[in-house]
Amino acid sequence: MRRRLLLAALAATGAAGAASGQSTQPLLRVWRDPNCGCCTGWVDHMRAAGFRVEDNLVASPAPARRMLGIPSDLLSCHAAAVDGYALEGHVPAQAVQRLLAERPAGVRGLAVPAMPTGSPGMEVPDEPDDTYDVVAFDGGGGRGVFMRFQGSRAV
Repeated sequence: MRRRLLLAALAATGAAGAASGQSTQPLLRVWRDPNCGCCTGWVDHMRAAGFRVEDNLVASPAPARRMLGIPSDLLSCHAAAVDGYALEGHVPAQAVQRLLAERPAGVRGLAVPAMPTGSPGMEVPDEPDDTYDVVAFDGGGGRGVFMRFQGSRAV
């Protein structure tokens, strides 16, 4: 009898979570400087896209980058991990969602090197949005353009 009650309670909790609109996106783990406003903007962008975010405020994201295998020539201001993939910088949610849906062979992660104006978290009033590439990288030094954006819009 107790087992049935426990199973019913667990089922009701799951149904309540789904009914409340909780995200079905995987957990996004972020490592960022606590004083960086653009990183906060990117985290807000990812939450708005439905990602559940574990926001780790650290003195330096370098240890996380090493753990994730992010190449040093693709660095930006924060690192993240989602469902086995590494992310570096202001990668738009649309690119991450495509990565998770397609799961291209050999891709270890995505990066937006530097900090392009208009990318998620880098919006600047009265400044034109940059056009930039989201770079896919593998574990052996390979690179390729995964998507191109102008600001937060895919082009």
